[in-house]
Amino acid sequence: MPAELARIVHRSRVEWSDTDASGHYHNAAIGRFVEAAEAALVRDRGIVGYFGAAPRVRYEADFASPLWFGQEVTTVLAVERIGTTSMTFGFEVWGEEHEGRPRGLAAAGHYTVVHVPPRDERDERAGEPWPAEWVKALTGSTDSGG
Repeated sequence: MPAELARIVHRSRVEWSDTDASGHYHNAAIGRFVEAAEAALVRDRGIVGYFGAAPRVRYEADFASPLWFGQEVTTVLAVERIGTTSMTFGFEVWGEEHEGRPRGLAAAGHYTVVHVPPRDERDERAGEPWPAEWVKALTGSTDSGG
């Protein structure tokens, strides 16, 4: 039976700095919601050293509906695939019911990170296999799947 990949549901709120003059969110705010969920997932799984060693190499999002200042946001983030040096996440960002507006999908997408740890004082970096303890924390297995 394949190991279940890590998943988290993270709640936050649209802050004033996430909005434009119309009061609805900038598309870039989706990245903030997703990165907050990613940080919570990594923290919850006890992974140390991930940030600064897992740059994004691909990011795509489909925007479906606006989010509004003060609206509660639910981000669902899941690891979709862990390869030897890369990992792909899928996400959905939902706006909860707000001021008469029903709950709705604001954006969904995928992004890929690569394990690129610092190597030396010159900061020469290259992709390397994920540490076995990180793979285990995210999958319950030490097999990275290639």
